[in-house]
Amino acid sequence: MDMEEIKSVGHVDAVVKVPGSKSLTQRALVIASLARGRSVLRRGLVSEDTRFLMEGLRALGADISVSAEEMTVTGTGGRIRNPGGTIFLGNNGTALRFLTTLVCLGKGVFVLDGDSRLRERPVGPLLDALKTLGVTGGSTDGKGYPPIIIEADGISGGEVTLTDLESSQFVSSLLIGAPFAGEDVEIWLKGRTVSEPYIDMTLKVMDHFGVTVVRDGQNHFRVKCSQRYSGKTYLIEGDASSASYFFLAAALCRGRVRVENMTPESLQGDIDFLDIMKASGCSVVWGDSWVEVVGRPLLGGDWTLDMGRMPDMAPTLAVLSAFRPGRTVITHVSHLRVKESDRIASLVNELNRIGVTAEETDDGLIIEGGTPHRAEIETYNDHRIAMSFAVAGLVVPGMRIRNRSCVEKSFPGFWDELKKL
Repeated sequence: MDMEEIKSVGHVDAVVKVPGSKSLTQRALVIASLARGRSVLRRGLVSEDTRFLMEGLRALGADISVSAEEMTVTGTGGRIRNPGGTIFLGNNGTALRFLTTLVCLGKGVFVLDGDSRLRERPVGPLLDALKTLGVTGGSTDGKGYPPIIIEADGISGGEVTLTDLESSQFVSSLLIGAPFAGEDVEIWLKGRTVSEPYIDMTLKVMDHFGVTVVRDGQNHFRVKCSQRYSGKTYLIEGDASSASYFFLAAALCRGRVRVENMTPESLQGDIDFLDIMKASGCSVVWGDSWVEVVGRPLLGGDWTLDMGRMPDMAPTLAVLSAFRPGRTVITHVSHLRVKESDRIASLVNELNRIGVTAEETDDGLIIEGGTPHRAEIETYNDHRIAMSFAVAGLVVPGMRIRNRSCVEKSFPGFWDELKKL
């Protein structure tokens, strides 16, 4: 059975490494594949998700090679090849959304599909926006879920409004493809948009490769057509989401963990999770290329935390909350229901399984801190459930994690790094 039994520890004092940011790697791969010339992406993440994306980009005409430290990409210059068959993306939601816009730049019929879970992840708002910009396409079920079929003949351009988005990836996808439209593209956002720091990340990666987006306030973007990406060398920082599990380990074990390849100038919104670590009683020290967290007794009290800007941190926070005295209310993460699993339900189920009272709400969950006990954790094939509850096993003897291999999606070396603790 694909099971990992966690060895509990009394104290931690360790230095660990996390892989390159998955979010930055995927944005850089897509943009480099659209660029003119050759790009070198240093310290990029090679995982299940990025492999699916790279195979998709190769099918569309990019030349991508991978070595121990680098990804070398020879771009298409925006001339997208039609592979004549379905592009399969596993359960990579980011790749699905980014490639939905990218294939519009080609000619003919393109089909994007994935596994059964990807077929439950929505693309409808992006398809509607692309139709407004002159694209013909839709989903086979007519409800905005894969398989996605695009009858490609370029993007005309124009103005589009997106309202109350449950994924910032729709915006990032449109922005990345917009320079190749027939005329300028303007994007307006109305209502609430989750995970907004990821839009900022997209803009900064685009700028590095030579495309400028004019932004008026938080909710209006203008992309001039005829701009083009140029091949560049790009250094990818360590993944803040992956680092959070080791921040959590320092807190729960009341020890010291230093995570390398992290910088205080991080482009990732998830680095703000360190503010929660400080509020829980930890100290945080930055170096030029590392961050160190030192755990102390967890501070109690009732918290209500809006995690809409960093939803991937909800599992890490949930496990922290299981051990912290007091009630924690996590809000504005309803879109977690369409992640790798229904992540809200998954968290509540597994918190209850370890003896912690938790319940779902419409847009999040409520956790009553307690004294967790050992259990065999169901991961729902969700890497973040596996990694967050694995850290709980450092202080709860006998914790076992089912389907250990699901961490391959974002952090193939996770179990080796955890053992360093």
